[in-house]
Amino acid sequence: MTRCWLLCLPLLALLSACSGSDPATDAPVVQTQAEREAPQHMISAPHPLAAEAGRDMLRQGGSAVDAAIAAKLVLGLVEAPETGIGGGGFMLLHDASQKRTRFYDGRETAPQAAGADRFRWAGMNKPFILAMTGSDSVGVPGMLALMAKAHAEHGQLPWASLFAPAMELAEQGVAMPPRLQRQIKEDWSLRLFADTRQYFRRQAAEEPPRLHNPELAATLRQLADEGSGSFYHGVIGEQFLQRVHEARWGRGDMQPGDLHDYTAIERPPVCAGYRQWTLCGPPPPSSGGLAVLQILGILEHFPMAELAPDDTQTWHLIAEASRLAFADREYYVGDPDFVDVPLQALLQPDYLAQRAALINPQRAMDAPAPGIAGATAEHPDAELPAPEPEHGTSHLSVVDSAGNLVAFTGSNEAPFGSRMLSQGFVLNSQLTDFNFDPRLDDREHPNAVAAGKRPRSSMSPFIVYDAEGEPFMVLGSRGGSRIIGYVVKSLIATLDWEMELAEALAMPNIVERRLGVELEADTWLADHAEALQALGHRVRLEPMTSGVHVIQRIPSGWRGAADPRLDGAVLGD
Repeated sequence: MTRCWLLCLPLLALLSACSGSDPATDAPVVQTQAEREAPQHMISAPHPLAAEAGRDMLRQGGSAVDAAIAAKLVLGLVEAPETGIGGGGFMLLHDASQKRTRFYDGRETAPQAAGADRFRWAGMNKPFILAMTGSDSVGVPGMLALMAKAHAEHGQLPWASLFAPAMELAEQGVAMPPRLQRQIKEDWSLRLFADTRQYFRRQAAEEPPRLHNPELAATLRQLADEGSGSFYHGVIGEQFLQRVHEARWGRGDMQPGDLHDYTAIERPPVCAGYRQWTLCGPPPPSSGGLAVLQILGILEHFPMAELAPDDTQTWHLIAEASRLAFADREYYVGDPDFVDVPLQALLQPDYLAQRAALINPQRAMDAPAPGIAGATAEHPDAELPAPEPEHGTSHLSVVDSAGNLVAFTGSNEAPFGSRMLSQGFVLNSQLTDFNFDPRLDDREHPNAVAAGKRPRSSMSPFIVYDAEGEPFMVLGSRGGSRIIGYVVKSLIATLDWEMELAEALAMPNIVERRLGVELEADTWLADHAEALQALGHRVRLEPMTSGVHVIQRIPSGWRGAADPRLDGAVLGD
């Protein structure tokens, strides 16, 4: 063990230096408000090529699900570090024909051989960076199963046609997106792994930098012809398993049966009111739906619409509500097929009123404890572990001409996942979203590793309904556990302050994840750091590359916005 640690120290130091926040982005392409409006259908996505692929499906009479799948497949090329068929995701859908909200869970699962101490060494947590880059981190991918299930139930176009844009782009090659160039330049760890060195770094060194991935094109062609079964029961899956077993370190314990047994699951969404609105989001294993709804349910006891965006009091209240929600998140949330998550009790208005009463408008709380769900504001005996990191992710939003809305979030976990590629796609590192220490107080942590279990996520796709029950807005974001804060800020800006979408997304970000208040660096919000410190907050200034993509109903149809921190676009007709 000592020798292993000595050999790993140089790698650990280098990887740690590369694992911080995303670098700042160049000035995005600015779309006018008129360019972001359309009467029939629309897509907001983090890259123009993905938006174009989605719009092409909509123009052909495709559904919002068709458009979302085609766009996500393109993102697997141009946003390969964040998302792709080697990862997983969640899809939230407003089904216009049935007037109901549906949720599809394509989260990765742990292999059957996985045990609670998967990320422990000699009674200690394994360093995150080393866990991330080993085979232990790779979960059974759920993205293709999710796409296949959603398409079978809601698709209008042939399955194979959805793959055509991504196949063509991967075969012909495209200009490397500016953000991807920056990610490659600033992540020195990519030099250490043959897969990322040969694909990402080599192409970034070309003049001009260009993405060309014929191997991915061939994989997509096979999936288009044979369906998702070619991954879970065929040659693509066999090669995927072989690559997992070739990893430098880790157990390499995923077996063919783990792929054969994977299923995407439809679960009831979690919904709650906020003022005159009803919001629906993802249930566990995502913590995003619960946390966002708890934060808003707590803030409903304060006059947010009357507080100015540049008022320190505003951000103090948001931070305190976030701390309370993250405490409950840590204590209660895990895969609902393994643990009982008391969702309804945690969202009871009386319970949230008790939690809100803990907030002192003039002073930050001491470290808040979780509550006793549905009963009392604070759990007297609860202890919480230190938060563990989450990264990565990509989000897009779609509405079709029939009035169906889709919020689709996908992730590889850390940018560049496990630093391994197979057949042109990145292998996820999602199992590091489990808690490394399997114990919490005198019980098993709800997010402990277990065979076949899905790790807790922070992905937060949301649909907002108006007082008449009509869909009003669809949104979500990238950003690991910061996603929750990004979505809350966007909802308050649009629903309480009635900001125009582009203005709302451009607002500086604030995040509180039980790690202290994080303010987006180099923005006017950073000027509030001293005032927040005076209230008792620990404050850090951090670069924050959110990726909120939103579409809102307007009298003439739809209006969208893409987060200006990414290379995204809104397209519609």
